[in-house]
Amino acid sequence: MTTQLRDGLAEILQAGQLGGLHAVAAVREGQTLLEYYGAGEDYAWGDSLGVVEFGPETLHDIRSVTKSVTALLYGIALGEGLVPPPAEPLLPLFPQYPDLAADPQRARLTVEHALTMSLGLEWREDLPYNSPANAEIAMELAPDRYRYVLERPILEPPGTRWTYCGGATALLGRLIADGTGQSLPQYAQDMLFAPLGIGSHQWMTGADAVASAASGLRLAPPDLARLGELVLTEGTWDGQRVVSTDWIRAMLQPRLQTSWGAQYGYQWYIEPIAGHRVYAGMGNGGQRLFVLPDLDLTVAVTAGNYNDPDQWRTPLTVLERVILPATG
Repeated sequence: MTTQLRDGLAEILQAGQLGGLHAVAAVREGQTLLEYYGAGEDYAWGDSLGVVEFGPETLHDIRSVTKSVTALLYGIALGEGLVPPPAEPLLPLFPQYPDLAADPQRARLTVEHALTMSLGLEWREDLPYNSPANAEIAMELAPDRYRYVLERPILEPPGTRWTYCGGATALLGRLIADGTGQSLPQYAQDMLFAPLGIGSHQWMTGADAVASAASGLRLAPPDLARLGELVLTEGTWDGQRVVSTDWIRAMLQPRLQTSWGAQYGYQWYIEPIAGHRVYAGMGNGGQRLFVLPDLDLTVAVTAGNYNDPDQWRTPLTVLERVILPATG
């Protein structure tokens, strides 16, 4: 099977149908089926790293796959009783903004609305990420990122509609940091990365030195795949409980429909691909973590197609035309 996968990948690469592909790590039932490392220009957020020769230990931006990792961390902290459950009202958890909490419409916001990106607030991330008109960039530039998110104009009742919102994830990151008394990177290291044997990683911070819960994580592809394996085992690793089974199941329960038709749980996407139920973390440029429970399969893909409207093609082609024909 490994030879078939390597040959299939080589054929599609040679045909020029995997533009910008940097790396692939596919694992099934704990066994590595395929590892591929290429070369290409890469970036750390907006800073060019030049042409990078990728390898199994090369860190790569996973961009908004970070959101799915933040959801895992929220579940760990919830299991420790350090963060509020999803039904908890949101504004009382930010007591520094009594004026916002006094707004009866905003008072309806709950933690679950942040988890499902359904805050009902104005938020535009469908603009280039080098533009201050993009809400995530504006949040990074704001003197207080959390006030910036929570005081956005109200468009509709919370829970009505999924709207892509890095600000929602930033709120979750703050709740984790407040509840645990640790920075997000430190809590992740102690409670998630160390138990999984993930050594090298980086979590980028904004100008206020706060780690970006929405897009700041850099991991090597095999380590990204380990997070998918953790989801497949419903939260255990080498016999050790890392995340509660209840949280994994709640996190992956479809709750709202995205603008393109996939379902959304708690910071994870759920959609059918080639007849398989797929849980996915997705990031700008073609970063993907695919988890296919019926095949006991996890696939991590990194790529350099940042801000390209067709960036989805490369990771989907890897899954549909390389991995699944050999495993499905």
